[in-house]
Amino acid sequence: MIINRKTELTELDRLYQSGKTELFVLSGRQRVGKTELLSNFCKDKKSIFFLCDLGSEISLRTSLSASINQVLFSSDRIHAIFNTWEDVFQALGKAAEGERLIVVLDEFPNLVSAHPAIVSILLTMWNQILQNTNLLLILSGSEIGMMEKIVQQLQMGMPGNRINHHFLEPLSFKDARLFFQNYEDQDQVRMYAVFGGTPAYLNGIDNNSSLKENILNTILNRGSFLFDEARFILQQEFREPRHYYAILQAIADGKTRLIEIKQATGMDGAHVYLDTLHQLHLIERIVPVTESQPHKSRRGLYRIKDHYLRFWFRFVLPHRTLLERGSGQMVLEKQIMPEIDHFSALTFEEICRQYFWDLGISGRLSLLPQTIGKWWDNQNKIDLVILGDQMAKLVECNWSNQTLGSNDLVDLERKAELVKADLPAHKMSFGLCSRSGFTRQLVEIAHQRNDVSLFSLPMIL
Repeated sequence: MIINRKTELTELDRLYQSGKTELFVLSGRQRVGKTELLSNFCKDKKSIFFLCDLGSEISLRTSLSASINQVLFSSDRIHAIFNTWEDVFQALGKAAEGERLIVVLDEFPNLVSAHPAIVSILLTMWNQILQNTNLLLILSGSEIGMMEKIVQQLQMGMPGNRINHHFLEPLSFKDARLFFQNYEDQDQVRMYAVFGGTPAYLNGIDNNSSLKENILNTILNRGSFLFDEARFILQQEFREPRHYYAILQAIADGKTRLIEIKQATGMDGAHVYLDTLHQLHLIERIVPVTESQPHKSRRGLYRIKDHYLRFWFRFVLPHRTLLERGSGQMVLEKQIMPEIDHFSALTFEEICRQYFWDLGISGRLSLLPQTIGKWWDNQNKIDLVILGDQMAKLVECNWSNQTLGSNDLVDLERKAELVKADLPAHKMSFGLCSRSGFTRQLVEIAHQRNDVSLFSLPMIL
């Protein structure tokens, strides 16, 4: 089932309709939906879809030869094997001289590992033959580090040609909730906080079971689907993942500043590992939204991007010994559920951010967002600042069981005075998002003022 990959399908269709040779590179974590996306795109089109497994160079060439022969040639050639990879690409180029032909090499890094010269061969054949054909070549892969190196090599070998490289992100909350829409609103937020937006993880949710039962049966029980998934992800990218484990656990435990991460891990060179994790889309570095040079800012904070990984490093890894001994129920009741709402608060902020982007793009917000981010100084923080042209909306995101009141608006207005130092020309307005609603007094204030907006949980979801 393809769920709202409209942006990616639109880009692929644009390339398909371009009338010239195109190369598209698709990266993304395993299970995020790359294969399903590409299979859906190729449906009803002349295409060769080949999954590069972990076989040898010869076995991969043999299998691809069979796929090519089956699609392009008569049955008497079905068992013919191309002697070289140059022959493979030459055959594809000849087949794409007229009618549009799509060729997908899925999990391409496996082929690179089996035959390291394959990218150089592809570049040679591209420059000699393929660039003058009607071929749409798609390379996809889950090993993010390897895919980045492949793209760099392609860019160096194709001067003047733009490589269409796309990273497939997990689903937004709006799309992910289709997998758990039977739950009440608050549990939907908690579900997204735990499982994130990876379609394969979401497919593992049993809608006939509670949130607690899903966490226990899908993540905490030894041998369950997601019990070891985080280890697999890191082992796929790193030969020696020990230092990365330490850093990710420190971040999951709330150590988000560089100095805090260094102190928690005892690693003076932590910044090197952080840079690598950032390049692999495993973490993100955020700075106050008003920073003019984000990459130079010393106020950066680090966060784990994937929700499941954040949950795993926060709750699974620290209690691994107990979980290996079958104590998942105890870890769930004693360690996870008392903290689940504190853990989910950051996810609620993200859901609000996605909501405001949707409002802005659809024209239902008082300003058109140019960027949405956080703001903080040494003593204060604002959950979301929505920046538009000469306008800014400051937003409080409340994921507690306390209603928001007029005092919360007053506090947000106080912080606005601090932000004005960075945004002196911006007109300020205020938004308050709440899981638990608002006091009558705050509702009355919002009715009387056009610069104050209230957003309840049902509105946001």
